[in-house]
Amino acid sequence: MPGNCQFSMAVHIAALLALAGDAPKTSAEIAHSIDTNPVVVRRIVAALARAGLVTARRGAAGGSVLALPAERITLHDLRAAVETPDAFAIHDHPSSACPVGRNIERVLSGVRGRAEAALVRELKRTTIAELVSDLQATAA
Repeated sequence: MPGNCQFSMAVHIAALLALAGDAPKTSAEIAHSIDTNPVVVRRIVAALARAGLVTARRGAAGGSVLALPAERITLHDLRAAVETPDAFAIHDHPSSACPVGRNIERVLSGVRGRAEAALVRELKRTTIAELVSDLQATAA
């Protein structure tokens, strides 16, 4: 079962825009890089724009650019903009007749809370500028 890819696509979009600098990227150009439909890109760009992370320009010379320096955009900002769900979800309605089913939500909720806290800490300290630097080093 594939997961929600909006966060990774948001990171991809932000990194691509950071590399482009002041040159706007169209949804078609971004979609080509991600290998997805431009409509998907426009939805994610709209969410990033609502969060103040991206500016979308209309018209013949239009496209999207970062609204903030890449050093000020964290992965946590991007995740919050696309409303990615928790680190992992707990399935609904396990059997109350089973000792595992009866207790799995309570047992996993503590683990999930700790995992989510660790994820948030890491995402808050990682910027798009750092990822772009890593991408450039990998490409060299």
